[in-house]
Amino acid sequence: MASHMKTTLVIEDGLMAKLKAEAARSGTTMSEVVDAALRNHFQSRRRQAEDLPPLPTFDGGGALVDIDDRDALYGAMEGR
Repeated sequence: MASHMKTTLVIEDGLMAKLKAEAARSGTTMSEVVDAALRNHFQSRRRQAEDLPPLPTFDGGGALVDIDDRDALYGAMEGR
């Protein structure tokens, strides 16, 4: 059983008119239209994230210098 929470939203006038028209056209409440739109939005974002290819990986070849050795680090940065 789904729980419901009442909330207040600020919706731009033109969008509110479209919301009311869609609710009337579909024979549902504005709350049901908003709920369906939000559910669709979040499902779509989840699918997009799942469809991303894996990030490439590479072997950096190991450290060139011990960063704890300040003189060696400066030498490497200066090309010595």
